[in-house]
Amino acid sequence: MDAKLPQVSVAQQLAGRIAGLRAERLPPAVRAKCVDLLIDVAGLCVTARNEGYVKAALAGLDDDGSCTAIGHARTLSSAGAAFVNGTAAHGEDFDDTFEGGPVHAGAVVVPAVLAACERAPSLTLPRLRGREGWGPAALIGIAVGCEVMCRLSTVVPKAVHKAGFHPTAVFGVMGAAAGVSAALGLTQKQIVDALGIAGSMAGGIIEYLAEGAWTKRLHPGWAAQSAIRAALLARAGFNGPRTVFEGVHGLFHGFAHTAAGNYGALGDFGERWVIETLAFKPYPCGTMAHPYIDCARRLAARGIKPDAVKELVCEVAEGTVHRLWEPLAAKQRPPNGYAAKFATPFILATGFVRGGVGLDAFTDEAVRDPAVLALAAKVRYVIDPDNPYPNTFTGHIRAVLNDGSVVEERQPHFRGGAQEPLTRADLEEKFRLNIRHGGWDEARGAAALRLLTRLYDGKIDLKDLRA
Repeated sequence: MDAKLPQVSVAQQLAGRIAGLRAERLPPAVRAKCVDLLIDVAGLCVTARNEGYVKAALAGLDDDGSCTAIGHARTLSSAGAAFVNGTAAHGEDFDDTFEGGPVHAGAVVVPAVLAACERAPSLTLPRLRGREGWGPAALIGIAVGCEVMCRLSTVVPKAVHKAGFHPTAVFGVMGAAAGVSAALGLTQKQIVDALGIAGSMAGGIIEYLAEGAWTKRLHPGWAAQSAIRAALLARAGFNGPRTVFEGVHGLFHGFAHTAAGNYGALGDFGERWVIETLAFKPYPCGTMAHPYIDCARRLAARGIKPDAVKELVCEVAEGTVHRLWEPLAAKQRPPNGYAAKFATPFILATGFVRGGVGLDAFTDEAVRDPAVLALAAKVRYVIDPDNPYPNTFTGHIRAVLNDGSVVEERQPHFRGGAQEPLTRADLEEKFRLNIRHGGWDEARGAAALRLLTRLYDGKIDLKDLRA
């Protein structure tokens, strides 16, 4: 036994705060954000339901049960449903983002908690006082899970990405394990064990960037299903290391290459809610590219034609280069539609040429558009040492024209984020566009919206979200 182990660990402090939270005491803004997350995630699951990666995820599971895979007739185990829904929700890279991380909380936590609560009536679980159905449990679980995930991503900023791992995958399983534990009413000791177990299920490398492979898409699904397993194992008495976060062989040592982090980022958990600032995407691609799209669209709106451009020079954050800018030639000419989602030169050229960036911008046919490729080849970058990433996502384009004139555009923040949030009406319109893309009609979408906006008030019945 190491004599230097803390008397009270980070996980124990966090679990104590989680165990004391109740759905009815959540601030109205937090509840509203959790409704927004339901709407966004459900719409994304529907929009992706006919895509090859979702079909493969569903076909690859020998895991039938009673839980809902959104947009599908087949029902699965809770872990299976969490896996498919998490994979679908993140698959188009159109899901929410926490700017301080960055992490995509909804795509992990919402599928995990919904599946756990949908399954819960069939489990032998104590009913919490005052609970009518599992809706309130889902609310506290989603709030807790997203909050834990977002706060963990700020303990050692940028380090997990720099080490070659996907923060959504690494912190997602921890946040979702906390959320499922809260929803199922686990004790403080069981929550600590669930977090300890989840640490051994964390993972997710970012080698998908090399050729646009599908593995990033499954990271939230894998984290979501792992979180359910961790919470149920803990509930059954399986124990995990209480020093899972700060230990010499703990989560941060393994994935950030240091155990020395700002654990004070977890200190006022439950008193202040960072998820109130969760951002929702207006474009289906890597978040840090969004401000550059807005700059490109404004340049085009000035009447500048692509063939009048000599070069487009962008000031960028150093921490984004290895994922979104290099190798530059591959980011100017991505090999497929999925790789294009993480290629800022191609993305901003698309916004400039097409006037917008929608789901149809990332087909394998779209990435061969000669007009877009010609402009993307003129894009280069310079590192801005004062860029505020990851706390704020900014954009800048300096357009040098063939006649020698220079035109610049700057976007000081991510549109859809805390400084310019999407409204509930915006999110409902995004939902309608997504379900239409997924093949649902307006009546089906309206019924789904009614279900989602009332879900936290009673029982969890997701049948209307199936095919």
